[in-house]
Amino acid sequence: MIYYITGGERSGKSSYAQNLALSFSNKPKYIATSRVWDDDHRKRIDRHIADRDKRWTSIEEEKVLSKTINPKDVVVIDCVTLWLTNFYVDTKNDVDKSLELAKIEFDKLLGIDATIIIISNEIGMGVHAQTEIGRKFTELQGWMNQHIAKHADKATLMVSGIPVKIK
Repeated sequence: MIYYITGGERSGKSSYAQNLALSFSNKPKYIATSRVWDDDHRKRIDRHIADRDKRWTSIEEEKVLSKTINPKDVVVIDCVTLWLTNFYVDTKNDVDKSLELAKIEFDKLLGIDATIIIISNEIGMGVHAQTEIGRKFTELQGWMNQHIAKHADKATLMVSGIPVKIK
């Protein structure tokens, strides 16, 4: 089962996803996809870690998510935006190659008999990116979000901490 949770920054996606995971299991996994880019980013990561208690198994994996998920696991993947950033940076901002690689890896998740809760951001709903690299990334994010939502069993948009059912 794939649950897709999307929304803007600070919309309550992570809290909602974590509570959902805990409703399915008292031993969920949390897969963090982020690289540490700067001190501010480290603080955000530390805050997310502090939000989780001892029931959680935390795993850091930048790209190959499928290798960390076993059958019957309950997993929160946080988040698609940072996961895509890793592909985007590693391919030197090649949108097509990044999208191809991300779709290949995501599609592997569809074959795992697990409960996967995947968090993403709707960055296209915010301010228009000022740089070409930023605009290209927004396109990449939008296309990948569409791919995930299409294959998800359930989809939720978080708005001001309120879950709105999409699918």
